[in-house]
Amino acid sequence: MKSTATAVWQGALKDGTGKISAAGGAFTDTPYNYGKRFEGATGPGTTPEELIAAAHASCFSMALSAELGKAGFTPHQIRTEAVVTLKPVDGKPTVTGSHLTTRVRIDGIDDAKFQEIAAGAKAGCPISRLLDTEITLDAALTDEAA
Repeated sequence: MKSTATAVWQGALKDGTGKISAAGGAFTDTPYNYGKRFEGATGPGTTPEELIAAAHASCFSMALSAELGKAGFTPHQIRTEAVVTLKPVDGKPTVTGSHLTTRVRIDGIDDAKFQEIAAGAKAGCPISRLLDTEITLDAALTDEAA
């Protein structure tokens, strides 16, 4: 299995612009730029870190569903947010962590078993395994729909 995305950048770092597209069509020519990435500028577009956060949240949700299924549980809903932190380390922008917050609606599981399964999903998620950074998790059971 291989996934493909393409980025095109034009111009210098601070005043240039880029567009990113996913081969599968999930996004096409989505803009990205220095201001949005490093200065918190608003407006349409994305950042590489936002794309990593989306990949991590979706990958973890799938991994958690798989691990719960292996243990005999079927979730009604898994809602995961990933916050990827970019900050200077030794003067260079560095991804220093990804924090996952997940809320799961599921029947028939106690919190201890759920926490064990969630920790295993965090460790085994392919994106977690890809990232060479600290990954933290706040997992909780909920009765509320997202």
